Amino acid sequence: MFFVQMSGFPGSGKSTLSKRISQATGAIVVDHDIMKTALMNSLDSVSAEIDAGQAGRISYDIEWSLIDYYLSSGFSVILDSPCLYPEMVEKGEYLATKNNVKYKYVECYLNDVDIISARLKSRIRMRSQIEEVRSIEGFNRAVNGSAKPKEHTYIVVDSSNPLDTYLEKVMKYVRE
Repeated sequence: MFFVQMSGFPGSGKSTLSKRISQATGAIVVDHDIMKTALMNSLDSVSAEIDAGQAGRISYDIEWSLIDYYLSSGFSVILDSPCLYPEMVEKGEYLATKNNVKYKYVECYLNDVDIISARLKSRIRMRSQIEEVRSIEGFNRAVNGSAKPKEHTYIVVDSSNPLDTYLEKVMKYVRE
């Protein structure tokens, strides 16, 4: 069993890679965008006010609880979410250790704002997802500033390349 923590800027290919890993291994994907969008939509239906930042924090709390439950129930799990803060890595490592599963970290690295912009514009966007790169400075900060584990090995894939060029490398890493 394993817990894979995905990382990367929106549009970098995390969801596509997560789905392929899941299809090959049977792991459960916990998708931050689905959770956050559902929370925002539910709150709208009861006329509750919440900003995107608050919705994100609440969504993560729910996601960590689900991940803990699934891991404790014997399932492998993939968290499909940007990983920009050290606390996220620490929480992922903690849950993997607590549930005696392998911790894996995969970053989809795509440092090309034109490719990212094209991907963001062409996808069917959920409410919680960004629709465009708002600033080059913010983009560069996020792309080059993802939190990485200090205690575990991790891999970074160049997700500007086709998925099939790095999928085997990721699968080998996840299974080792």
